[in-house]
Amino acid sequence: VEDQRARWERKRSRTAKELLETEHKYLEQLDLVLTYFVTILKAKGTLKPDVLETIFGPLESLYSASHVLSLHLERGNLELGLENFCRNLDLYGHYAENLEQSNKTLKEQLRKNKSFRRFKKLQETRPQFQGRELEDLLPLPLQRLHQYKHFFRDLLENTGPDTAEYQKLAKAVKSVSEVSQWVQDIFDKRENSFQLLRVQKLLKGQKTHVLTPGRWYIREGWLLVVPSKGEELKRRMFFLFSDILIAAKPCHPLHLLNSNKLSCQAVYPLHQCSVDKVFGHTRSQGGLLSLSFPHKTLLLMSSNQQEINDWYRSLTAAVR
Repeated sequence: VEDQRARWERKRSRTAKELLETEHKYLEQLDLVLTYFVTILKAKGTLKPDVLETIFGPLESLYSASHVLSLHLERGNLELGLENFCRNLDLYGHYAENLEQSNKTLKEQLRKNKSFRRFKKLQETRPQFQGRELEDLLPLPLQRLHQYKHFFRDLLENTGPDTAEYQKLAKAVKSVSEVSQWVQDIFDKRENSFQLLRVQKLLKGQKTHVLTPGRWYIREGWLLVVPSKGEELKRRMFFLFSDILIAAKPCHPLHLLNSNKLSCQAVYPLHQCSVDKVFGHTRSQGGLLSLSFPHKTLLLMSSNQQEINDWYRSLTAAVR
């Protein structure tokens, strides 16, 4: 027991030391943005206050929260530090919510505002920046949030369960995990919107409505459609979403407007679909899937075994 305690203590003090060292580094990087950008831009009035607020979000508040945490860590007051830090964790969620708009506004200002463009270039040439640009530093808080989760978990694993500190750490791990999930959800939704919009733009015309609230993009790829009457196989692009499967074929390569687009052939709703693997139809390689809808059966084939297995898993999960 004594040996185990000693091992825990060694691991714990190593983690606490690393947490403090990386916290100092993180604060230094935030300080670069605040000192050389936010403070000077406020004083000079190069950007309007609302534009400044949009680009940098709650960065000053994040800096303050981390500064207080580092002071407590330096004094060995982990409990107090965590308590104060957890009260400010929501700032990371709000920072993530604002990040897309922040990037958009930053690009817009660089395009339209000549004096800001010059100012940014000048600040980034300072030796303190070590060749980094403002765009490299703005996502740092969200990377740090991910690190906190691992640090707090490691500390928890090496703390005796019967101590008051264990309770505080358990609470901190829970809070950081919840905010991390909130941030992940924001990015997942953003990525999904991007994919829906991309597919919508790929399809010719406006008849197929891909952009529907609550719809999630899952996967896409080329598959061969096996016709019911002995015609030849048709190569089609399939887009799988949480509620529908879209089959499309390429537009004519010489078409003036749509040469790089796809023409939608069919939209299959998944709520009344059943998926089966069909064996014995492809000699050793690849496979065949049978999709049964109320008024149609669709046979899809690929010569790649892995691909057919992946499609089978994705389709059964979406139907379920």
